Amino acid sequence: MHSFSIAEQAPLFRFVLGLADDAVVLSHRLSEWCSNAPYLEEDIALSNVALDYIGRARMYYQYAAELEGKGRTEDDIAYLRNEREFTNLLIHELPKGDFAFTMVRQFLLDAFYILYLEKLLDSSDETVAAIAAKSIKETRYHLKRSEPWIRQLSEGTVESRDRLIRALDELKDFVGELFEMSEWEVELVADGIAVDRASLQADWDDYVQKFLAISDIEFGKSKLQIRGGRNGIHTEHLGHMLCEMQYLQRSYPAMQW
Repeated sequence: MHSFSIAEQAPLFRFVLGLADDAVVLSHRLSEWCSNAPYLEEDIALSNVALDYIGRARMYYQYAAELEGKGRTEDDIAYLRNEREFTNLLIHELPKGDFAFTMVRQFLLDAFYILYLEKLLDSSDETVAAIAAKSIKETRYHLKRSEPWIRQLSEGTVESRDRLIRALDELKDFVGELFEMSEWEVELVADGIAVDRASLQADWDDYVQKFLAISDIEFGKSKLQIRGGRNGIHTEHLGHMLCEMQYLQRSYPAMQW
């Protein structure tokens, strides 16, 4: 098993690794709906969104492996690290919950990634910019999917509206981490590589609040913001998820597809 200290890694590697971990963890959560979604079309659609994120993760992991230069592959990085070595933001690792929870999380993340990736297109790192260019096309489609679901859940039955409101309440403590700047990101912003996440928060909040207001819903602000993912501090859920995600690779080391 490979192991490394997050703190010892170069800023660009840490930055790319964080984006890769965000994508692979969310992909796995979405994939848990495969054969479990409310109906067939949504089953296929969520699986396709999961595939978009695994594709995004692969591009980032491949670049991270290149930056690290220690002979590790994308599979080594994705499947041979424990939860303290993962650097994804916590909102991505929360259990899928019910369908309302999944769609609310996706809506909040889609709204964020639209803003984030549009800025990342201007990265001075050509590889990072190229990944952003591919990813933003997918994200625009993702938001077109999640927006109608929020309207449908909020304006459907009493139960669907209650589930949506409960999901918003559960997630409000985790969205703040999306806009936190790690020290290495601050350094990379100065170099024109990364995005100032904090600068996106006002536009994101304005968009989310206005969209929810159409259905007479307010997204309450939280005084408690749970954080730590970029530094390897996670919820109790990630370790259990990795046991499932990494099972095959760890059971059959060096397996070739």
